[in-house]
Amino acid sequence: MSGPTLIRAPPPDPAKSLIENVLELTPLTSVAPDIFTNTRELWHPPGARGVYGGAVIAQCLSAAQQSIPPPSPSNGHAVFLIHSMHCYFVLAGDSTIPIVYYVERVRDGKSFITRTVQARQKGKCIFTTTLSFVREGSAGKATVDHGWTMSEDAVARLNAALEEQDAATDTDAEALGVQGFGPFESIRLPIENNTSPDIQTKKTRQWIKARGRISSTDEPQVHLAALAYMSDSYFIGTVARVHNLWRFSFSKNRGEKARIYKDPMATMEEEENSDADRERPRAIIGMMVSLDHTIYFHRPREIKADEWMLSENESPWSGDGRGLVFQRIWNRDGVLVATCVQEVSEILS
Repeated sequence: MSGPTLIRAPPPDPAKSLIENVLELTPLTSVAPDIFTNTRELWHPPGARGVYGGAVIAQCLSAAQQSIPPPSPSNGHAVFLIHSMHCYFVLAGDSTIPIVYYVERVRDGKSFITRTVQARQKGKCIFTTTLSFVREGSAGKATVDHGWTMSEDAVARLNAALEEQDAATDTDAEALGVQGFGPFESIRLPIENNTSPDIQTKKTRQWIKARGRISSTDEPQVHLAALAYMSDSYFIGTVARVHNLWRFSFSKNRGEKARIYKDPMATMEEEENSDADRERPRAIIGMMVSLDHTIYFHRPREIKADEWMLSENESPWSGDGRGLVFQRIWNRDGVLVATCVQEVSEILS
C-alpha cells in the first residue's frame, strides 16, 4: 500500500455535496462481501495524532448501512434505520494509507438488526463499532415522548450571524465565528454560563451544517452519515474549554501573537481569551485523545444535515485524566434529533 487509497481516487462528483464525496466508499466485492475502503484520502487535522475521527465514524456507519436489507415483500417492506452506534478509538488512523472496513452481520431480527464494523490498517484494528438498526413503526402508534428543549436564544443568534455573514467578506465572516472550510460549516455561539464556578453547568454551542446541498434527498442514509461526521467536531475540546485550559501554545513574534500550529480550534481558543488571559499562568493540555464515541439517533427522518442544526456540549464529570462530554443536536425547528456521548483522555503537560 503506497498511497492513501487502495484504488486511484476518481474526480469529485460535482452533482454531489462535498461531504458526500469525502465519505464515499469503494466496495471490495472481488475480495469478499461487506468489505469497503475509503475512496478518497481522509483528513488529518493539524496537530492531531491521526485522521479526523468523524470520518471513520461516518464511513463505518455508511458501510453498515449498505448491509441492511432493502424493503421487499419477503420482509414486509420493512425499513430499518440506525438508532444507535457505540464506537471505540483503538489506534490513531494514518491518513497516508487506506482504511479497510469489515462489516459483520451479527443478527437480522424482525424489529432490530445488529452489525459490527472494524476499521483496519496494516492488519490492525484502529476503530470498532457496534450498530443497531430499528424497524420503522415497530413501536406502534402509541408512544411515550419527551425531549430536551433548545435554548431560546439559539435561533436568534443564528439569524444574526447569517445576516452579518451576508454583509461580510470571507475574512470578516471567519472572524464572526463562521467557519466554512472543509465539508461542513459552523457558527459558534458564546459559552453559556461561562462565568459560573460550576463547571458542569457550562455549555459550548455551535450551529453546524454540511456545505452545499446533499443530493440524496429521498433517503436519510447520507444525512445520517453526515451528522455522524459532524458530531465529532469540537467534541474533544469541550472539557478543556469549560475548564479554560490551554490546548495551544502562543508566542510573541515581532509583536504579533503566533500559534505553534493553527486549526479552527486554535482560532477559537485565541478568540475566547484576551491578551491578559494568555499571559496568565495556566495549565496546558499536553495530550488529548478520544477514547469512545456514542451516537443515539432519535429522529432519523428529521435529520437534514445540509440544513442548520444546533450542537450543544456539556461535561458532567472529569477526573483521573479523563473527561465525559454529552452532546445534544437539534434541527432548526427545535426537534432533538440526536444525542452523543464521548469520553476523552486529557493529560496536562
